[in-house]
Amino acid sequence: MKAQSTCVRVFADTAHIERSTQRLAAAEAGLEALAQVLALTGNEVRLKMLFLLLDQQQLCVCDLADVLHMNVSAISQHLRKLKDGGVVQARKVGQTVFYTLTPALRPLVQPLLASVSTSFTASVA
Repeated sequence: MKAQSTCVRVFADTAHIERSTQRLAAAEAGLEALAQVLALTGNEVRLKMLFLLLDQQQLCVCDLADVLHMNVSAISQHLRKLKDGGVVQARKVGQTVFYTLTPALRPLVQPLLASVSTSFTASVA
């Protein structure tokens, strides 16, 4: 299905349009996965959790609840969504479950959260 165009142009670079269409099709699965991750991390509490996990490497539910001043149940619900979405992973040590960022997503999350950390540091100094 061809999109209706309302723009006016003198010359349409059909080769450029075709290359862009092919690149978008090739990236579609990755873009869909990225959109799902961004939808999960768009919640402020979950974003704070990711910030803390990136900073501390691993935290348990109780640690997150204490730092975020929330109850364990609410933190657990957020962690479940992040885990189901493949953003975090769990590791049980005795009776304690520690959460970490999924290694594959670390390169995606790190630059985003680093900019927050940098701007915070600059505003405090």
